[in-house]
Amino acid sequence: MKNWNIPIVWFVVLASSALTGCRQQSIVQQEGEMTLMDSMVVSNDMAVDNYLSRQQTSPDSKWLGGISDQYGIYNPGSVASIMQRLAVAYMHETSQYFQADSLLERMILAMDYLLSVQHDDGTIDLLSTNFHSTPDLAFAVERIALCYRLFSMDDQEATTDLMGKYRSFLLKGGEALKVGGIHTPNHRWVVSMALAWLYELFGDEEYRQRANEWLNENIDIDQDGQYTERSTSVYSPLTNRCLLTIARILNKPELYQHVRKNLRMTIYYMHPNGEVVTEASRRQDQYRAKYPSTYYYPYRYLAQLDQDSTFGAMTQLLEHQLSKSQLSASLIYLLTDENVGDRYPVGVLPEQYARNFPGSSLARIRDGNVDATILAHNPAFFTLHNGPAVLQAVRLASAFFGKGQFQADTIIVEEDKYILKQYLEGPYYQPYPVERLPTDGDWEKMPKSNRPQSEVQKLNATIEIAKRNGVFDLDFSLEGTDHVPVALELAFRKGGVIEGITSAPIGGDSYLMEAESGLYKMEGSSIRFGPRRQEHGWTQLRGADPKIDATSVYITGFTPFSYRLSLVSE
Repeated sequence: MKNWNIPIVWFVVLASSALTGCRQQSIVQQEGEMTLMDSMVVSNDMAVDNYLSRQQTSPDSKWLGGISDQYGIYNPGSVASIMQRLAVAYMHETSQYFQADSLLERMILAMDYLLSVQHDDGTIDLLSTNFHSTPDLAFAVERIALCYRLFSMDDQEATTDLMGKYRSFLLKGGEALKVGGIHTPNHRWVVSMALAWLYELFGDEEYRQRANEWLNENIDIDQDGQYTERSTSVYSPLTNRCLLTIARILNKPELYQHVRKNLRMTIYYMHPNGEVVTEASRRQDQYRAKYPSTYYYPYRYLAQLDQDSTFGAMTQLLEHQLSKSQLSASLIYLLTDENVGDRYPVGVLPEQYARNFPGSSLARIRDGNVDATILAHNPAFFTLHNGPAVLQAVRLASAFFGKGQFQADTIIVEEDKYILKQYLEGPYYQPYPVERLPTDGDWEKMPKSNRPQSEVQKLNATIEIAKRNGVFDLDFSLEGTDHVPVALELAFRKGGVIEGITSAPIGGDSYLMEAESGLYKMEGSSIRFGPRRQEHGWTQLRGADPKIDATSVYITGFTPFSYRLSLVSE
């Protein structure tokens, strides 16, 4: 990254007085056009409209002031998040809700709800899974702390009551955060971030000391720049925000290096269509099409702090690719953080690269508008994007003793090739050793590990992936035990049109190739695949993972299986 020859232009951000008493930055537009900040405020107002229409206002409801999810469940964390939107609308001069008494009443109602569901120990619940939860409290504390900061920047008599409710929630929550525990790696940094906020707002030294106890564990980032959970659309950007906040408030500039490392890695995790690679995630965002909206604040923060043209280029790219609704979620950070804005340079992002990330068992290849991902430890070992045309997974399975779903242990890089391997054995078992036989004939007391093996069947699978002259060639070789059924799955994102296929016997959005090659088309972009190979019609092999939620085309055969799949983006 440091060796790029990046032409630098200046990305100018000018101060505006649109927010009374608060610092606001807005990007220069052509005369007569709406600024980015103004358009974000309009989008935020639309979100506020939606939230207010869903807020429980019946005095007879035990959930008065709350907002339910689609199942009619009221979660305090959701209200805390929504409070950010309401606070921005109330405080921003260009908002239709600017200093509106009706909005202030709704915010007070929401805070009364939060205070009513806060437990005596200071915690709150996430009703889908966590109860008396310190981590979920920490998320809420950050959000309410931001509201408290925003209102305190323009102290008004009208908001005195609301500020008192903020303060009550935060101080009570602070007692829980001083002693409460966590579940996941990122929870440590969320709790530490909340404690940092409380330390800045109220000055209690115990907040800083407790944050340091968590920080003593050191940051869980690998050599590539990825955090433990590898959650590129949820928990990695969240961790970045946590570390930026802690570094700023607790004067720990050494934490910035981790965020920089992750942000530089993430540049290579971006699909040209604006989505972020999620296949290697260990959390709920795995395989989901996600846009990296929560990276906006970290990139913009460090673009300004470091005057980094690469981060400035990513900031600008996100502003162009993300919707104003996605961007507007960051408004409260832009309005309360003096480190965001002013002036930063914009360079040029890479569009041609081949990078291996061994820490995440992942490799990335990009050629302009076309990019591919190669993965080990993952049944979806290859993906291909050509703009909106997405081959979201290539998977391989064999009916080998019910355990033939292909997953490579590692990615081997040899010159222009990426090699994936899997070795399987399928043994049979001899009578149990007499001297170790249980007296009651209980099968569970005779583990297979103690039985001699015989007739051991073997299967070696190798996949070599190379990009040559604009074509991705995937060479498959499965050999060892003969006559094992094989099915190669090409799972295309739903919504496209595929030519050259016919329905598979199993049905259910499963297809076999009818023509010598197939063509998948989506919104003017396409991926050609082939050649055809069909030796049987069994697509959902025994032991294979369930079919992906996609339009799947299968190539089938028997071992020994040798086949080259060619993928051409058109």
